[in-house]
Amino acid sequence: MISIPKKATERFSKELGRYQAVLKNAKDRDINESDTVTIVKDILSDIFGFDKYTDITSEYCIRNTYCDLAIKVDGAVKYLIEVKAIGLDLKNNHIQQAINYGANQGVNWVVLTNGIMWEIHRIKFEKPISTERVCYIDFLAINHRKNEDQEKLFLLCKEGLNKSVIEDFHERAQTVNRFTIAAILQSETLIDTVRKELRKLFSGIKVETPELENIIKFEVLKREVIEGEEAAKASTRIRKATAKAVKKVQAEPAPEVAACEV
Repeated sequence: MISIPKKATERFSKELGRYQAVLKNAKDRDINESDTVTIVKDILSDIFGFDKYTDITSEYCIRNTYCDLAIKVDGAVKYLIEVKAIGLDLKNNHIQQAINYGANQGVNWVVLTNGIMWEIHRIKFEKPISTERVCYIDFLAINHRKNEDQEKLFLLCKEGLNKSVIEDFHERAQTVNRFTIAAILQSETLIDTVRKELRKLFSGIKVETPELENIIKFEVLKREVIEGEEAAKASTRIRKATAKAVKKVQAEPAPEVAACEV
């Protein structure tokens, strides 16, 4: 669980309800992009804790193109924000535009928002440049009393930047997910454990590893978690983690055996 300072939770409690009303009204009036940017800047200040005049930069220029907003703390850009009109659904081409901004600047994090929906994306600097959505926040559905919602809000807070909260959240999301769990369930260690448990519970039953592998892969798990790019990445992470754990055990010195007195 993320440790959230009292100052941040007090902002959530005080300001979230007020801005939910502001956003509902703005959506009903179908305000334009410029007016949406104004609300987003107020949210960044009143809820996320940034100084409107020193931390938030408007129309940030990147190689002759402009990103709507940038968060700069101590002179360093922490994340870029691309804002769309509040009545506009966020689409893939909007994400790509924001990714281009971030990639050109060497910024890892980009936020795409229409004021109500906030999508947090991490840019992967590979060929070609790609991105992964780490988290999204629906401002009209969020509840400041729920710990899970507080943690989501804190990812974009100024106090969270100092603690690398968003990086830690991303690392955990990479590990604790359906693809990683599926990869663990298919691992040799776990299948061997299941085989031994079956033999212990049901004496006389013979079950071989290949049979268990097929049952887990084709009857227990869903196809979507064992196929595709994310599943392959999860399997690679498990193999590397297993090899690392084995290497660590092998490197540990053997316990000394006390000599027996004669």
